[in-house]
Amino acid sequence: SLIDGGTRNSGAKVVKYLKELNIDHIDYLIATHPHEDHIGGLPDVIRNFDVGKVYMPDKTANTLIFEELLKAIKAKDLKISIAKGGDAIIDEANIKFLILAPNRNDYENTNDFSIVTKVNYGSTSLIITGDAEKASEMDILKKGYDLKADILRVGHHGGRTSSTDEFLEAVKADHFIISVRSEERRVGKE
Repeated sequence: SLIDGGTRNSGAKVVKYLKELNIDHIDYLIATHPHEDHIGGLPDVIRNFDVGKVYMPDKTANTLIFEELLKAIKAKDLKISIAKGGDAIIDEANIKFLILAPNRNDYENTNDFSIVTKVNYGSTSLIITGDAEKASEMDILKKGYDLKADILRVGHHGGRTSSTDEFLEAVKADHFIISVRSEERRVGKE
């Protein structure tokens, strides 16, 4: 499975990386939410690989990159599965791939529509949060999901609008991953 594809400029890099891993088929492609830094590279991925199921939240965007993503999905005759908290992508004895969010369809903030997933593989577990912020984290907690995980991919690039104390306490992760771009690159593009 592949969760998000970086910016539009990252598409070719993602494709190259996956091909170097000898991947030619993606069973599950997840576009966590319709912001360019998460879906920008996905049209390239869809054009270059066989894709099984596509998961997206019930949230659209009036942007060129979102329209390009929808066109790439349509060109491959793929169907979009709307992700909802409590659904399972995979539910087998040795691997579980569960959707923890979104749990509502009326969030004010697009980030709170982010698809949040938990993967249990053997005795190891990982939660990937997209850009989910406080409102989504609170809904995840209210649902009573098993949130204990070994690894947490921290929400919204480690920003202060995510990773509430209550959520971190429930996850109790040993390791954290924060996705950020370097300040040097950001300054160089401005």
